[in-house]
Amino acid sequence: MKYLDLFSGIGGFTLGIKQAYETIRDIDVQEKRGGEETSQRELQKDGEGLHPISGETTISSDNRDNEHAHRSIDEGQPTCIGFSEIDKYATQVYNKQFNHKNYGDITKINPEELPDFDLLVGGFPCQSFSIAGLRKGFEDTRGTLFFEIARIIREKQPRLLLLENVKGLLSHDKGNTFFTIISTLDELGYDCQWQVLNSKNFGVPQNRERVFIIGHLRGTSRPEVFPIGENDQPLITKGGRQASDAVVSRTLTATDAKMHLDGTYVAPVITPKGDSINLSVPNSKTRRGRVGKGIAQTIDTGMQQHTLDNSKIRRLTPKECERLQGFPDDWTIEGTEGLISDTQRYKMCGNAVTVNVVKEIMLKLDKS
Repeated sequence: MKYLDLFSGIGGFTLGIKQAYETIRDIDVQEKRGGEETSQRELQKDGEGLHPISGETTISSDNRDNEHAHRSIDEGQPTCIGFSEIDKYATQVYNKQFNHKNYGDITKINPEELPDFDLLVGGFPCQSFSIAGLRKGFEDTRGTLFFEIARIIREKQPRLLLLENVKGLLSHDKGNTFFTIISTLDELGYDCQWQVLNSKNFGVPQNRERVFIIGHLRGTSRPEVFPIGENDQPLITKGGRQASDAVVSRTLTATDAKMHLDGTYVAPVITPKGDSINLSVPNSKTRRGRVGKGIAQTIDTGMQQHTLDNSKIRRLTPKECERLQGFPDDWTIEGTEGLISDTQRYKMCGNAVTVNVVKEIMLKLDKS
């Protein structure tokens, strides 16, 4: 699978895709090894597959096929054709962590010069659409950065889209902005599904609600990804009433979207079970290494939030912010041009997408 990473920041989408692939690869390898071991035991038990002279077990054609399958797993890994980012420091971090081509300013990308790709990902900025609500679809997005995504989609027609934005996008301008986005994607040939997901439900103790949109090109296989949650509950209203069949179906067209854009239909909030993860001991499995049921508030670019530390109020460290977003320690500490200030590290973490959430979505996409 080839993908294009837009508004890439410090690489949350790419890291999530990479981790999902590694999980899938490990599962596939284990399953194939288990199958091979079972086959070998059965052959030896029945006296089959033994060399007529030495008595040693021979390698059957089936086992050779399995060996080939092992190699094909790595051959199917996702490939990033390039990314687009203009922030100086985020670009340095991305370049240090990944060896991908930077197309730079999205407004200057010529879609005709891009290689073909299967998936487009990006956490695009939410700008006010000056003429949103006039129901002109593609034309309504002109002058916004979402238009830059749309024009690339129109030219390249990737099979899948994965977009992320703040929860407020659903209710912005009384729902007109979100309706315009969905209408534009509908005009470009995509049916969409979306859900508000909270990072605290994906292994990081951060209350961070973001809306994720998945689009699939009509005429291609339709992924069943949302809802994601405990027991895969359907989307429900805030009042507890079940949503309409159009919402439960999880694949909504622009017509359906017009009926559900007031922010009412959101995913049920799943209360984390047990203690949350201690930021200083993220992998601890003991009570001593945990910190009650504390959940950090949403990380922002200015890092005004604080946390309790031995009964004292203090600022979160950049390393803790990286952990809250699912990144490895010191992911942002250095770029291709040297060390990066804490101010910039806070900003980059605040702008990032939570890696764990992207990983889970990609795992669901693979299953579908």
